[in-house]
Amino acid sequence: MAFTAQQVAEWMVQEIRFKGILHQTEAISYVREHFGEEFVFVNENGNASLEKEVKKAFRKLHSGRIAWDRDGFMWAWT
Repeated sequence: MAFTAQQVAEWMVQEIRFKGILHQTEAISYVREHFGEEFVFVNENGNASLEKEVKKAFRKLHSGRIAWDRDGFMWAWT
């Protein structure tokens, strides 16, 4: 079954609604395992990151209700 960036983003929002936070490492690991490697890439700093289409869909879904914590490398419900 092929997944979409929208489905990955929906999973992320559900996780954050349920847990309050989602650590980037946990998200990357889960997305790789359950949705596929195509939604993850290595950025210019050598870190794993979520694909741009996932981030775009994610931002649309949460409409500013989720914030990125740069120090904790996690997203949190605001």
